[in-house]
Amino acid sequence: MDMPRATDADKEHFRSVLPDRPEVVVKPMFGNLGAFVNGNMFAGLFGATIGIKLSDEDREVLESTERTVPFGPAERPMGGYTGLPEIWNEEGDGDTARARAWTEKAFAYVASLPPKAAKK
Repeated sequence: MDMPRATDADKEHFRSVLPDRPEVVVKPMFGNLGAFVNGNMFAGLFGATIGIKLSDEDREVLESTERTVPFGPAERPMGGYTGLPEIWNEEGDGDTARARAWTEKAFAYVASLPPKAAKK
């Protein structure tokens, strides 16, 4: 399974679209990053692709109106996560605000879920 690693620029872009809230915890994951709230991941970085976890209704809207991509390895994408359009990663195209808005929706949705139980 191919595991692309995020570049420093990818990581910087990922952090720039995350909500600026104290509850957001960013952790390294297999050379990439994950953003968590209450122990649950709401956004992740896989290479240059940002994936977010949305409610079913929001996911349907995003996937039906934008050029989303699978999130995770091609052989086994992560269920429940939608990859944001890759064009939103480009500098100066004004789509960073769109990525922020969708990432905020992902944060709000996942923050409403029960906290993940700590492993013993």
